[in-house]
Amino acid sequence: MKTVLITGASRGIGKEIAKLFAIENYNVVINYNNSEDKAIELLKEIRENGGSAIAVKADVSKNDEVIKMIEIINVEFGGVDVLVNNAAIASQTLFTDITEIEWDKIFNINVKGTFNCTKAVLPKMLHQKKGKVINISSIWGITGASCEVHYSTTKAAIIGFTKSLAKELGPSNITVNCVAPGVIDTEMNSKLSSETIESLKEETPLGIIGKPIDVANTVLFLASDKANFITGQVISPNGGILI
Repeated sequence: MKTVLITGASRGIGKEIAKLFAIENYNVVINYNNSEDKAIELLKEIRENGGSAIAVKADVSKNDEVIKMIEIINVEFGGVDVLVNNAAIASQTLFTDITEIEWDKIFNINVKGTFNCTKAVLPKMLHQKKGKVINISSIWGITGASCEVHYSTTKAAIIGFTKSLAKELGPSNITVNCVAPGVIDTEMNSKLSSETIESLKEETPLGIIGKPIDVANTVLFLASDKANFITGQVISPNGGILI
């Protein structure tokens, strides 16, 4: 039975990924930092449906907390077979108004968190000569987004991280891929005005906003044996918005 670690799994896309992997008979590790109530609620839901899961608190931007989390997973499940680097924060701010503190915070969680978690799970993957790392970027990491320079830059960095690490880990039979969702109906996007949402729908050829399950299905595919010959790629479930 394989084990998947999903960072930031207590809500939104991360929650949907956790539920889907549980259905597919994975041991699911629900990582959370602040949303303990939601994480416990998700843990209860998975277990009540017959799934195997644990919830572990860790701030992914802090390496010591990540290491402790991996130690817990090693004891409970024997290590991580699939890592989904999903934890992230976002905000809409004019570039001229972004403070150094805000810039550092978003990089620490979105980029450093991906670095910390990936480095922590690699020893087992390298030893076994197999593993899957799936990083969650964003369409804005590909195209850039006005008033989200800091967020877009972190998501672009994750794409570069993915492509580079895939080349380095390929000889060890470890794949590294990236999912860059378009506009998805999540709590993070719930702050957007109805006018903005309608405008984004108009820009999307399919004329709709995506659902978290659309992203979760993409992640599950990349984690499966069907994707064993896919690495260093960026797959963007976005309704055609890049066309």
